[in-house]
Amino acid sequence: MAKEFFAALPHAVALGLVSERIEGGCAVMSMPWAEKLVGDPATGVVHGGAVSTLMDTCCGAAAMSHPQAAGATATLGLRIDYMRPATPGQTIRAEATCHHVTRTVAFVRAVAVDDDAERPVATATGTFTVAGA
Repeated sequence: MAKEFFAALPHAVALGLVSERIEGGCAVMSMPWAEKLVGDPATGVVHGGAVSTLMDTCCGAAAMSHPQAAGATATLGLRIDYMRPATPGQTIRAEATCHHVTRTVAFVRAVAVDDDAERPVATATGTFTVAGA
């Protein structure tokens, strides 16, 4: 159900996000390269805002799928460290893990990579609202 929910979000549809796995406090989403996502036409590099949205959405999915946090969630805070530009033409893949849940907050970490999985494009840490913990 969470997979269908996130796949139907208007911003996810607009960015072409693909929900690959959402379960047990972990989520994997990908964003295929598309010309409409390019932030610098001279290089073909995807705009950082698109990468940010991918990571935020993936982190939210991880929080929402945690067994202690079933239900809706919203972003409280998200810190993203951009490590390098994603390689033009390559899909960006984000993996997020919810590593701690309190009564009201889920703590999530994520990494985004392209075909070069050894060198992350970005990393993120975030806090998300939860209900039912």
